[in-house]
Amino acid sequence: MAREQPSTLARCLFVAYLLLVVYASLYPFSGWRDRGLPLFAFVTASFNRPVPAFDVVVNVLGYMPLGFLAVLASYPRLRGVAGLAFGIVCSILLSFIFESLQVYLPTRTSSNLDLIANAAGGTAGALAALAATRPLMDRGMLQRLRGELFLPGFRVDLGLVLLGLWLFSQLSPETLLFGTGDLRDLFKTPSGKLYPAEVFLRVDAGVACANGVAAGLLAACLVERSQPTRGVVLLMIATALAAHTLAIGLLVTPQDVLSWATPGALYGVAGAIAVLMIAVSLPRSAQLPLVGLALLAATAIVNLAPPNPYSAATFSLWQQGQYLNFNGLTRVVAIVWPFAAMLYLVLLAADRGEAKA
Repeated sequence: MAREQPSTLARCLFVAYLLLVVYASLYPFSGWRDRGLPLFAFVTASFNRPVPAFDVVVNVLGYMPLGFLAVLASYPRLRGVAGLAFGIVCSILLSFIFESLQVYLPTRTSSNLDLIANAAGGTAGALAALAATRPLMDRGMLQRLRGELFLPGFRVDLGLVLLGLWLFSQLSPETLLFGTGDLRDLFKTPSGKLYPAEVFLRVDAGVACANGVAAGLLAACLVERSQPTRGVVLLMIATALAAHTLAIGLLVTPQDVLSWATPGALYGVAGAIAVLMIAVSLPRSAQLPLVGLALLAATAIVNLAPPNPYSAATFSLWQQGQYLNFNGLTRVVAIVWPFAAMLYLVLLAADRGEAKA
């Protein structure tokens, strides 16, 4: 009987999600100071009245994937009740640490209600993982799907996590469609120059096309040649469009749900799909440089483009409120993503160089 192997993909996803939870819990990472509050006083404090139902739901939903992935990541070393206990303890312990650290952040409030909601979410996720362990892990469905559809290797697992983060970045309603790597807020300079609408149409098209090609072709590089690569790429583009639409509808207003669908963005998506349908047939030795060129082009366009007054008007009345921490998380992922992808391309190129040697 073959020895069961741990899922490196599950472990990579667990680490990536853990980092997202750390960022969301301690955002904005500034203003740390001792406010004279007892460190663990929040544990025995009374609940706020009325109970903020939205915050409770968000905390439960936010920790469910953490508990779920913790159980899968610990398999097969921890099974059954042991894996369930690990997922629950991991969720409760991390939540307690983050709530305690928020005592030192003036923009955050430590809450025992948040702790309970996080623990409940982590427990629910761990229970769901326990029920899914048999079909996903014992029967090898996850490993089989991963092995049949994508190339083998730890570096490919890292690439799949990277693609997942790209999809996650599309949940930022403020960014251009598929837009990543926007550093303009760090180097903001006043400009009174007015630009015609055609300039922003070209920017939308260029950003959507270049980023769509980069992410789609990166996905194609990870798919087994015998698998329907074009179908995987089209599914990824469709998922990104759905995620961006959902983000605007839920986080801004349902009336603006298709505000991203400017003529430029639609041209860009169509151009990206056209390029991808041709580029997936190229050898991977040619695909990797194309991904790098597309990343460089997309990052250059988004940072050299002037601020879009039309987009600013759309979001001028948007009150982030309860979504502030989530939006900060999606923005930072969107900013970092192309630079992480460039480093990953170096890893892939080195891996292929070693394989040829």
